[in-house]
Amino acid sequence: MRLTAHAHRLTTQLGGVLPRSVAALRQSADWNALSVNGLRQAAEVALDELVVTGMTLLSTPPTMDRAVDDYAAAARELAALGVRGAHRDPEPLQVSRIRPVNAGVLSYERMSYEHDPQLVEPLASEGHGGPAQAEVVLFRHDDEPRPWLVWVHGAGQGGMSDILVARVGRIHRDLGFNVAMPVQPGHGPRRSRWPSYPGTDPMANVAGMIRAVSEVRAVIGWIEPQASVIALSGLSLGSAVAALAAGLDDRVDAVALYTPILGLNGMIARHLHRWGSAADVVGAALASDVVADLTSVIDPLAIEPAAPPERRLIVGAWHDQMAYRQSALALHERWGGRLHWHDGGHVGHLLSRSVEAETERFLREL
Repeated sequence: MRLTAHAHRLTTQLGGVLPRSVAALRQSADWNALSVNGLRQAAEVALDELVVTGMTLLSTPPTMDRAVDDYAAAARELAALGVRGAHRDPEPLQVSRIRPVNAGVLSYERMSYEHDPQLVEPLASEGHGGPAQAEVVLFRHDDEPRPWLVWVHGAGQGGMSDILVARVGRIHRDLGFNVAMPVQPGHGPRRSRWPSYPGTDPMANVAGMIRAVSEVRAVIGWIEPQASVIALSGLSLGSAVAALAAGLDDRVDAVALYTPILGLNGMIARHLHRWGSAADVVGAALASDVVADLTSVIDPLAIEPAAPPERRLIVGAWHDQMAYRQSALALHERWGGRLHWHDGGHVGHLLSRSVEAETERFLREL
């Protein structure tokens, strides 16, 4: 019966993709459903709805093993530490292995290393600390120093499709950058390994993002002797990781965020309604004040990059149905710098020529 009910819910929610997309677009006075541009926007918003519905309902039903009040003490401790107190400087990266991969025109290297983020006590005491096997994909030229781009992927990514998503071929070959692509915990080849991330355990989500930030900073330290300049960019889930790393590490010379998110636990809560009443308790817990205090140490708005405003880029999608445009607006208000809008959806911006041109302009200026 539970399987039947889940299949019915999935079918119902997928059937509502188009109506929800049209309803979202109708909130914009400039949307013209009969124009070519309007049809493209509708397709992009529907794609957002389809992807987020699939990602939500094809995972396990949302549950919380603990009452939200059980997190209150840890939340108070973390909030008192603040962002800089909760993130420790990483130890130098010790390479376990670098394996060359011959992929024809875009051959690359896969580097593995063991990393311990040295989590603070409120997180470590809950079993989230300790070393984990990390990975990063490298595209390097033979000479050095070169400009480097560290690119942090979004949720559900971490595989070879990231090469296309990030347009690595052009950035590496035509713009002359070396590129490092760290694989976040719980993604790509790390999907079946500890730790799992992200999920509906709010403390595990905080620990997972702090770990991801620490790994990115360890990679930055490893490439620094080979780099003439270091740019850092992040997409969606990776945007928060990149934003925090850029604020904590003054070795980052430029930072670009694409369809950024704010408040990881709160964002997950906003999408759980697709499970119906079964998710009400979990959604309310993730949106609670206690969890907001937990999440405060991974809040990109709480820290500002060392890179000057002219080397900060935020790319938002005006009709974003996954991370929402409000995140890009809030970050731009906090950071300044350049804000570039794609007039479609979260996923659709990946195909945008104007976003590609803006990215290349940003990188060429380095």
